[in-house]
Amino acid sequence: MLLENNLTQAINGTQIDALGYSVGHKNDTFKPFRFKRHAMGEYDILLEILYAGICHSDIHAARSEWREGIYPMVPGHEIAGKVVAIGNKVSKFKVGDYAGVGCMVNSCGECESCKASQEQFCENGKVVFTYDCLDCFHDNVPTYGGYANNIVLSEKFAIKVPPNAPLEKVAPLLCAGITTYSPLQFSKVKKGDKVAVAGFGGLGMMAVKYALALGAEVYVFARNQNKAQDALNMGAKALFSQTKGIKERFDFIISTIPTAYDVKAYLKLLKSGGEMAIVGLPPIEAKTHIDVSSLVFNANKKVYGSLIGGIKETQEMLDFSLKHNIYPEVEIINITQINEAYEKLTSGKARFRYVIDMSSLKA
Repeated sequence: MLLENNLTQAINGTQIDALGYSVGHKNDTFKPFRFKRHAMGEYDILLEILYAGICHSDIHAARSEWREGIYPMVPGHEIAGKVVAIGNKVSKFKVGDYAGVGCMVNSCGECESCKASQEQFCENGKVVFTYDCLDCFHDNVPTYGGYANNIVLSEKFAIKVPPNAPLEKVAPLLCAGITTYSPLQFSKVKKGDKVAVAGFGGLGMMAVKYALALGAEVYVFARNQNKAQDALNMGAKALFSQTKGIKERFDFIISTIPTAYDVKAYLKLLKSGGEMAIVGLPPIEAKTHIDVSSLVFNANKKVYGSLIGGIKETQEMLDFSLKHNIYPEVEIINITQINEAYEKLTSGKARFRYVIDMSSLKA
């Protein structure tokens, strides 16, 4: 019945009814939530969400650990589903196609960054994130994410997914995949390079898989020694629990660590000319920083931040992942298990990427 109502609303150009799970404040637990999506435009698609991954960024946002969130909040920017309606000028998709949605649903499309397919750095400040964001293209209404039954967005920001792809594993690629794939490409990691992955959660596991696919020799840094066998099974040379006493020197280090840590300790492990990409973003109160002296006394090394990737590169990442059979390790959960999943992720008990089966969402 929900889908039938959505299709009628899409045809009539009215707001789209949606059902999801939300939090009402930073200390809240998830509960069912009814809301409205904006009406479909001529270049928009209506996606029936089939799977939604749970990213650690969702936890940071829901708990206002980066900034004060917009509540009620429906997180989720790892989305896979089926196109059920299209605007009259849509050319990229047809009804029945499968599509993915990542961290963005719109941008200005006019600035140099947008034209270079780096929409996440929109110079006019008009990038619209999938949730916890005011949509400047739709009267500044808050955006709601993928812990829901549907989403409406511009076809330009939807990623094409082949019909034979495992959607439950594709969903997390739309954040965890592109977040780690992009810096590996930016730093031109190649066969024979020594690569270290700092942090071995959902992002770290994807970084290991991509680096191995590129022919690199991979090492992992993680506090949880219980994950050592998982790292070795994936093809890593070793898992280290600390940076002290490590003799290896690396061409490239990617830090996926979402908590406070000593950046300088990793800079010391780079070869001369080596590069370190930081993609993990700890809470503000963690006060993780890089002092100037650590850069001077670790000269001829580069450190930079990386934020997801543009739509073009996200499509390239998905195509590369499917070609090389690179997917996250996932555990499918019922939508009523979100609170439990959050607790396990924050306490280090989670082994795999949690993905919500949206068929468990009942009206």
